[in-house]
Amino acid sequence: MNPLCSIIIPAYNEAEWLPETLKCLGKAIDDFGQPAEVIVVDNNSTDETAEIARSHGAQVVFEPVNQISRARNTGARTASGNYFVFLDADTLLPENLFRAAINRLNGGGCCGGGARVALYEAVPSFVRTGLSFWNYWSATAGIAAGCFIFCLKRGFESVGGFSEQVYAGEEYWLSRRLKFWGKRNGMTFEIIDEPPIITSSRKLRWFSPLQMISILLVGAFPLSARSRSLCAFWYKRPKI
Repeated sequence: MNPLCSIIIPAYNEAEWLPETLKCLGKAIDDFGQPAEVIVVDNNSTDETAEIARSHGAQVVFEPVNQISRARNTGARTASGNYFVFLDADTLLPENLFRAAINRLNGGGCCGGGARVALYEAVPSFVRTGLSFWNYWSATAGIAAGCFIFCLKRGFESVGGFSEQVYAGEEYWLSRRLKFWGKRNGMTFEIIDEPPIITSSRKLRWFSPLQMISILLVGAFPLSARSRSLCAFWYKRPKI
């Protein structure tokens, strides 16, 4: 039986975080009771990412070029479901959020969307303020957070997938194109308020505030996302 939904997880050296993500995802799939496939895209990892993914029953595909948008697109080309869910490797997908997203796609009036973001770790007040602003802007502008995006396969393919001209912020451009495509086809692009998607704040521990200014730069000047060096924040891992 072909899967109804394909969940695609780009992963570069995610051996530490991937097990919990896949465990939570497995519960969400079991609870929904519909056929689904999990595809982990090993984006040229040097750790046990691929082995861990296989041990949790995921299909593993390899993408040698270390670029997030390219890894997402590689997974999508392998996927056979009518619906796509793109999930980050450090992100927990609640069972009722997965159900809410698929039900929206099943209804025929929604082409895709995202969800409000919550963090599963304690963070400083300025981070909470920034996250609140993001959630407000995301819902108002109709832009999905990269850690969780759901959409129709045919919509994704019609808009050309994720832009491989950028090294970060690819969710912004995909959200815009899907929203316009959906409008032309009488469908909406929705940001689910409750429940939120739950992701980590690990980069706050990895990098200094000065290093994290790159996020603001890319947000303020989207064309800067075409520079790999300016998007290094998304690709570095701390030295242990």
